[in-house]
Amino acid sequence: MTTLVTAENVSKRYGSVRAVDNVSFSIEQGKILGLFGPNGAGKTTLLKAVLGLTDCEGALSVLGFDPFRQRKELLRNICFIADVAVLPRWIRVEQLLDFVTATHPNFSRSRVEALLGRTKIRRNAKVRELSKGMVAQLHLSIIMAVDAKLLVLDEPTLGLDIIFRKDFYADLLSDYFDEERTILITTHQVEEIENILTDIMFIHNGRILLDSPMESLGEQYAELMTAGEAADTARGLRPLYEREVFGKSVMTFENVDRGRLANLGEIRVPSVADLFVAKVKGATS
Repeated sequence: MTTLVTAENVSKRYGSVRAVDNVSFSIEQGKILGLFGPNGAGKTTLLKAVLGLTDCEGALSVLGFDPFRQRKELLRNICFIADVAVLPRWIRVEQLLDFVTATHPNFSRSRVEALLGRTKIRRNAKVRELSKGMVAQLHLSIIMAVDAKLLVLDEPTLGLDIIFRKDFYADLLSDYFDEERTILITTHQVEEIENILTDIMFIHNGRILLDSPMESLGEQYAELMTAGEAADTARGLRPLYEREVFGKSVMTFENVDRGRLANLGEIRVPSVADLFVAKVKGATS
């Protein structure tokens, strides 16, 4: 399998603060990776390094390029959608499509026209006349019309209604993603995307807490709902994190034999959101 992104002992300092602290990881081709972290965790800085927007210590390779020193070459095969619209508000849709057609060698005008044909976006409309949802549709249509190897999404549906968010990810899977492309997503709306992810990565205080395929979570983590004496017994197995729900204790365990939990309550694989909370709070307790 082809490795698109390789990071070895990557760090980034801002004065005395280490926004990214000696992280190492790889991202394979054909994966959809969810990168999650609390505010200030270092995920935005890490994304900037991957996109070549900032330099860093250590070794970082994206599509075989040094992203900071070879950004021009990198951008031919990478696309990025941020949490805020970056399209110029004064330009008309038709003019924007003309510009991208003339400047990006991997852009398909016929494909973007087909995608926009499924929306209500008028070609003579200026970007400032479009709703926030339409701007997002326009941006996504342009991105999906570029034959790129890596797509980076940073809170792409922030502030949009739930119907559009569902449609956004459905379109992403049906019209863009394939075994040749790779997607890196960061979002606080974890529950909405966990069903499309192949891999997850948690970052906190600049360090990676978890880097795992989704299919491996059930082997490594278990969530137990229990109460009374059984809860006391379960605590002896040193849960990663414990919370209370409707008077019962819900505990998250890491690398504990499920057989030891079987008679103590109800067992399930934790959701990505619950596991994220457990790993972050467990790391700070």
